[in-house]
Amino acid sequence: MADFKILIVAENPLARMGLAALLAGQPGLNIAGQVSGASLLDDLDLYNPDVLVWDWGWGTPPELPRHLPVITLLKETAQASEAWNAGARGLLLGNTDADSLSAAVTTAAHGLAVLEPSLAGVLLPSGAESTEPPVDPLTQREMEVLQLLAEGLPNKLIAQRLSITDHTVKFHVNAIMGKLGVQSRTEAVVRATKLGLIIL
Repeated sequence: MADFKILIVAENPLARMGLAALLAGQPGLNIAGQVSGASLLDDLDLYNPDVLVWDWGWGTPPELPRHLPVITLLKETAQASEAWNAGARGLLLGNTDADSLSAAVTTAAHGLAVLEPSLAGVLLPSGAESTEPPVDPLTQREMEVLQLLAEGLPNKLIAQRLSITDHTVKFHVNAIMGKLGVQSRTEAVVRATKLGLIIL
């Protein structure tokens, strides 16, 4: 699986450095650049990223690019609606850890919205129903297992393909079903396809 290219966007240079340090060395991710966002269109042409990781800050940033998945790091929950309406499809709080951010980037790169659980109430008022409720981000390994599930491979062949044990495959399959809220492998593939997470 090729690395996803990330462009870090933050007005504050220290915030850019912090995000770069947080994501450095994460498997499957490659930091293409760090920018302030002042000349975003030129930056997108220059770096050609797959995902933007954007430190939302206190000010209102320019309109987000709609053709790219954008993970926003918010300072407070009140900013969630503003970021979502601006085009972000990944909403995390600024104190997120490296593993959660990495998983969110990978999940967003595959076309799935990512939402910190504590922000759900901000976007979905009490009593409102979502046709596709947000799910916990899948790790890169879970994404790989899910794709092989979609190809119809049994656990033994998935284990051979990924050079892991049958037991580890079973663990990942159970985690995937739990995150997608389904009861079977088939349901997991169907739901993931509907969410745009995999393409059959």
